[in-house]
Amino acid sequence: MIEAHKPLTDMQPQHAFFIGIDSDGCAFDTMEIKHKECFTPNIIKHWGLQAVSKYAREASEFVNLYSKWRGVNRWPALVKVFDLLMDRAEVIKRGFHVPPTPRVREFALNKEFPLSNDGLKAYMAAHPDSELEKALAWSEAVNATIADMVYGIPPFPYVRESLEFLQDKADMIVVSQTPTEALCREWAEHHIDRYVRVIAGQEMGTKSQHIAFAAGGKYAADHILMIGDALGDLKAARDNGALFFPINPGREDESWQRFYEEGLHKFLNLEYTRDYEAALIAEFEKTMPETPPWKR
Repeated sequence: MIEAHKPLTDMQPQHAFFIGIDSDGCAFDTMEIKHKECFTPNIIKHWGLQAVSKYAREASEFVNLYSKWRGVNRWPALVKVFDLLMDRAEVIKRGFHVPPTPRVREFALNKEFPLSNDGLKAYMAAHPDSELEKALAWSEAVNATIADMVYGIPPFPYVRESLEFLQDKADMIVVSQTPTEALCREWAEHHIDRYVRVIAGQEMGTKSQHIAFAAGGKYAADHILMIGDALGDLKAARDNGALFFPINPGREDESWQRFYEEGLHKFLNLEYTRDYEAALIAEFEKTMPETPPWKR
């Protein structure tokens, strides 16, 4: 774990300001294709959900795209999908047995191993179990499908412009729960990796840890900003006493334009007030409900 964190802990300030940027759904319009075409079909296939595929798809898309769980690591997200299926009336009426996955649940809650494929392999060495072998096969299949399918998707408008403007004013890193290999591939494909100091994926810890390792004690609190499209990004900012700028799901273009034309200037000029931030967050939180549509 210490070696995984090293690029972040070794990072020393070159500028007075620090910005963490989420990737999927925030910098890149990749959330829909990754979850609808890569995650969800593999959940149905590897966990034997063919008989309730319609409901599995609705649960997976709600959790990962359209709810307060948007952007959460794949392991707790998978558990939440199973929980919604177990509780769904149509699934119960069909007498379908949703896999209980106790070992996956234990791994998703563990604090010792990172929630990545390498972390799972290390966890399996200490807790061998056939259920975890299935879990690893699912996760590796997801990564393979993403590598095969997800390419040619540029960053949202105003992302590149923002990065170019900020490159000599702030130390920037990628803060994500996507595997680092995929992040590096996507940022390099569009030649925007040059603007960030570190690309931090799930192997380097949680988003809160990324910010703590890279920025903790190195920058003033009002000089640290997290940009994200999910409540987990807001939590990462709050855990570190940092400021937050939301990219609203469904209105990403407008959000990045507002950041480029207004937000980044307020941040650099130390005019990013808590009232300004609170108004942005109130608008942001309305886009991510807790209750699924079939229960409303």
